[in-house]
Formats: sequence, structure tokens, C-alpha cells
Amino acid sequence: MTSRELTPLLSIAPEATQNKTLREQLFQVAFSLVQWPWLLRSLHGGSRASKDALLNRLDLGAGALPHLGSWKADTYLLHRIVDLIEENKPRVIVELGCGATTLVLAKALALTGSGGKLYSYDQNASFVAEVEAWLATYRLPVRLQHAPLTFRACDWPGQWYQIDEPPEEIDLLVIDGPPWAIHPFVRGAAEVLFSRLSSTGVIVLDDAARPGERYIARRWKQRWPDIAFQYEGGGAKGTLIGRKREQTNSAARSEIPNRLAAE
Repeated sequence: MTSRELTPLLSIAPEATQNKTLREQLFQVAFSLVQWPWLLRSLHGGSRASKDALLNRLDLGAGALPHLGSWKADTYLLHRIVDLIEENKPRVIVELGCGATTLVLAKALALTGSGGKLYSYDQNASFVAEVEAWLATYRLPVRLQHAPLTFRACDWPGQWYQIDEPPEEIDLLVIDGPPWAIHPFVRGAAEVLFSRLSSTGVIVLDDAARPGERYIARRWKQRWPDIAFQYEGGGAKGTLIGRKREQTNSAARSEIPNRLAAE
């Protein structure tokens, strides 16, 4: 994510598009006619003030982050990621789709001093190399891995990351890939990792305002009743946060004495 150029609607060199079925290709064309208003809105990556506040929060220089928006994260998502890391101090973070989020995740994790590890996967091998070189200038340890789109997950369309030996337990799962150009519902396959969530594990899905991701969220809520999903519309692209039910119930119980004391 070293580029300082303005961000286009599509991600860098989407792969596996040539391996789509005819049905997937036709669906992609039809769905793009529905989705374009959300894609245009997503070009806004957040205000300058919000970006500066994020850089100050992470003790990063003014030019540390590239232009944001579209297939790159917006400042709302990046701030929420830092919130969750400060709150939970995760031991293991898994990121799907590397870039600006990788720098923010790695820096926020380093600032906690918890010794947590970040694993980041992306389908574009050359982009993974660029991000790895970029993060090396900040001396941030990240386990970046090229994960080609060769796997098809049960009943989710499109091709999914081929991830070799993912971490056995995940405390924070950040889903910012694959790009919608593979298929509007492709990120639904991220649920193959949900069984690896720790008891305090948290899921973050970017671009949650898009029609495709809204459909994914509905299916996840039906399939994973032990995870409480909540939509947040504070940014231009929307964010979906998922937490284990025990975790949300525990948080609610801990607030009761505080409310009684206030009364």
C-alpha cells in the first residue's frame, strides 16, 4: 500500500476472475448495476481530521497512510480496529486482504506491548511483497502470506483464499478481502475460520453497507447463533462487528452495577 495515487473503484489486479462460472459472470454483471451507488460512496475514505487523529493516535508520521476509500479501508474502520485492539489486547490477529489496515493493525498491536501476532493474507503476490517491504521500514513484525484464490468453500460462490495452516485460535478476525470483483458474496466464505475464534474472539467485516455484505451478514446470523453481529454505519462503507454471545452477555452484566451505582 505504498501508492499515494487516488484509489479507483476496483482493487489491484483481481485474480481468479478468469475462473468464474458462467452463472457467476452473469450474476456479477447484474449485481454491479445494483451496487454502483455504494461503490461511489465508498470513494470517500474519511475526513482529513479523522485521518490526522488516527496518525497521532498511533504515533505515525503525516505521510504514513496512503489515500483511503473504495477498496482501501476508511478512517472509521481503522479507528474501530484500534479501539478493539486497545480494549482486548488480542494475542492472535488474522487479516484477510492486506494494505493500509495491515500497518494500523501492526502498529496498534505493537503499542499494546502484549506481544500479540498478526497474520495477514492476500491473493496478490506482488502486492504482498510491496506491503511487506513497506512495513519493514517501520520495523513491524507481520506474518504476510500470499494466499491464492483457488479454494471454493461449500455453498459460497467465487473462489476463496488457499490458506495453509491458519492459526488454531484467533482473537481478532479482520475481513477486508477478497475483492467484490471476484463475486459480491465471496467474503461469506470467511466463516470457515469462525470455529477458530477464541472465547473472546471478535470479527470485523469491512464494506458492510454493500448489498452483497448485507446478504452475507444475514446468512451468518442464521448460521452462527452463538455470535452476536452488530452493524455500525459510522463510516462511508459500513462495518459489521461480531462477538461471541458469552462475551456480549458478560459485558452487559458488568454494566449493571455501574448503572445502579449511578442511580
